[in-house]
Amino acid sequence: MKALRVEAVPSGRWRLEIKLDGYRAIAVLNQGKVELWSRNRKPLDDYPEVRTALENLPCTTAVLDGEIVALDESGRSRFQLLQSRRLPGTRPTIVYYVFDLLELDGRSWLETPIEERQAALAKLVGKKVDTIRVSPVFEAEPAAFLEAARQQGLEGIIAKAAGSPYEPDRRSGTWLKCKVHGEQEFVIGGFTLPKNSRSYFGALLIGYYEGKQLRYAGKVGSGFDYARLQSLHAELQRRRIGTCPFPDLPPTRRSRFGTGMTASAMRGVTWVRPELVAQVRFTEWTEDGLLRHPVFLGLRTDKAARETVRERIVAPDTP
Repeated sequence: MKALRVEAVPSGRWRLEIKLDGYRAIAVLNQGKVELWSRNRKPLDDYPEVRTALENLPCTTAVLDGEIVALDESGRSRFQLLQSRRLPGTRPTIVYYVFDLLELDGRSWLETPIEERQAALAKLVGKKVDTIRVSPVFEAEPAAFLEAARQQGLEGIIAKAAGSPYEPDRRSGTWLKCKVHGEQEFVIGGFTLPKNSRSYFGALLIGYYEGKQLRYAGKVGSGFDYARLQSLHAELQRRRIGTCPFPDLPPTRRSRFGTGMTASAMRGVTWVRPELVAQVRFTEWTEDGLLRHPVFLGLRTDKAARETVRERIVAPDTP
């Protein structure tokens, strides 16, 4: 089930949760065997501690929905930490926050109201704080809760309608998400040469799909440390191609914000097959369709490049 992005949560009864910053994961338990699947239906095999914890749940079969996250010292989920887990010398705390129950011991819970699903989920997981935790639900005024999330440096909030069923593969509006910052996935289509003391590459050229065409959204040159530059450069080199994958480059007019890609600048770009998906945080979209102040957070392996589109934000009164 997917959440619809809104500018603000409308009035009414909502069950509020913190928006987690990790990998959405469906857990399938079947007589001691555990499988973890991404939202793109890819196996998530890099989290043995989560798999082991799930094996110990007191049930024969179950299907759970949740998010695998890496926690910082303050207990906040950080996608960058989840990425750094693969680098030498970094072992952040990994937690699988579960927030919904789809099936348990042969019974489907899809049509059961969310309050009952989450109560059964909490009973299944228990109260012990461990690798598996139940995502807490808050009762508060949505605007105040979003402001509290902003002050705590969190990504945003999720609001779920009281009494709602679980609707697989749907974005019906009974789940809403409000983000503190602009943030979404983008496809990497090329990279520039490094400058000054920077190694490997300068900035990534990123975009999103509109139909079958990859639309240019700008360059992202911050958010990298040396290890990220090195590992990502290796991935980019394996995907080098000779032509630009963005049909809207060069642009017909110069960007007001200096992030445009002129025909002259394009001669210094190395193009790559548009296969890698990056998570990027930014302040806003400009009038000419480019990102302001983008920051690279990490690569996403749970989403296909062709499914990466510009995220639409609806008015708060039209879920």
